[in-house]
Amino acid sequence: MTEHDQHPATLEDIEAMHRPDAWTPEQLLTRLDALGFKTTTIEHDPMWTVEDSQRLRTDSSEDGHCKSLFLRNKKGQMWLVVMLEDQRLDIKALGVALGEKLSFAKPERLMEFLGVIPGSVTPFSVVNDSGNSVQVVLQRRMMDCVELHYHPLRNFLTTSIKSGDLVTFLEAQEHSPHILDF
Repeated sequence: MTEHDQHPATLEDIEAMHRPDAWTPEQLLTRLDALGFKTTTIEHDPMWTVEDSQRLRTDSSEDGHCKSLFLRNKKGQMWLVVMLEDQRLDIKALGVALGEKLSFAKPERLMEFLGVIPGSVTPFSVVNDSGNSVQVVLQRRMMDCVELHYHPLRNFLTTSIKSGDLVTFLEAQEHSPHILDF
């Protein structure tokens, strides 16, 4: 059995795995449009890993492709860390910068707080964090890119958004981000 055999086979299966009350990509895109952002969204095969994204990408020279990691501290505070896909996270160094001891959160916490499954984690998923329980951390180097690319709540779509618009979106969702070098 290959790694990809473990993932849902159809888009309907992927849809069904998300929290029932979670926002849909259509709701998110409507919100982005209402905020006045010019975005583009493309549909593609599901991407479960950075490697999938790189393999399926049509323009390998395009920058701003990102990954989102869901972390927690010992007290149960949740952190959404968003960074360029080409860098490994030094979780200890980030923890020092934040004054926290961090570890990766389990998929059950991801579902509880952000309503999405692994592979669909994105800064856009804060729309599902109605309790404002998740702190967002953005990599400063990532924010230097003109455009950034994220899944709009499902891993079979990718939305491109200007980096400044991402910050405005997060602030509009009451999730003002920490922008750090890491």
